[in-house]
Amino acid sequence: MGMSVGSASGESEVMVEMNTTPLIDVMLVLLVTFIMTLPVQTHAVKLDLPRPNSNSKPPTPPSVVDLEVDFDGTILWNGNVVESYDQLSRYLASVAAKEVQDEIHLRPNRLAKYDTVAKTLAIAQRLGVRKIGFVGNEAFLQ
Repeated sequence: MGMSVGSASGESEVMVEMNTTPLIDVMLVLLVTFIMTLPVQTHAVKLDLPRPNSNSKPPTPPSVVDLEVDFDGTILWNGNVVESYDQLSRYLASVAAKEVQDEIHLRPNRLAKYDTVAKTLAIAQRLGVRKIGFVGNEAFLQ
């Protein structure tokens, strides 16, 4: 930093500018002192979580039923051909009657008619099947 000593002509004039170098030094010392004396803050959130019950057994995963709709409208229940919608209704009613329902993985062929898939979903909904989902959709993302 430069410092003004006087004019080059040698005339004695009153210096109007204030020397700020000592002020900046004092500010930096105060800033460092302030930062060093701050207590370290901990960012912790205290939660009262429930205690695990050691007597209860972990839930068993539900069994999986593969329900496929082929391109020609054929419905397969775990690989077995379903002859009619009445037979499909009986299968779905047995799943809906269970206390812990099986997971139904619906796997429609990309060439299957929408009507067949919609009827299958409507029957499942009407009978109260709650665990049904589409599987294999990643093939349609291309």
